[in-house]
Amino acid sequence: MNDTKTVEAPARRDFRTPVARARGMGSAKSGTGHFWQQRVTAVVLALLVPWLIGTLVSMIGADLETVRETLARPWNAILMAVFALSMFWHTQMGLQVVIEDYVHARAVEVALQFLVILVCVVGAFASLYAIARIAVLA
Repeated sequence: MNDTKTVEAPARRDFRTPVARARGMGSAKSGTGHFWQQRVTAVVLALLVPWLIGTLVSMIGADLETVRETLARPWNAILMAVFALSMFWHTQMGLQVVIEDYVHARAVEVALQFLVILVCVVGAFASLYAIARIAVLA
């Protein structure tokens, strides 16, 4: 019998830098920007929620004309518009992360992302339209 030994190839050393090894392992382009945008919208919302609650509480028992006059004041209309835009933007980014983390079927993920963006854009435009109508007609 012929005893032949199999010779294994020596282990291949990887001389690439950590950055070079990480390339191609996923996107590292927009994560930081997304993180900061979500934090900025959270801070904006945290600052505007007390104003919104105070404004709504001050209108308890008021008639429709008083409510329209209050919301039509320039600063109130502007702050309401900023609140609506921040809320829908923050919601879209938060739901995007949830969908990316928990939905693993690519077709369902794309469909849900599209649906979330569509609903948030329509909601933001509808809110801005309503605020503008109140501000102009009051």
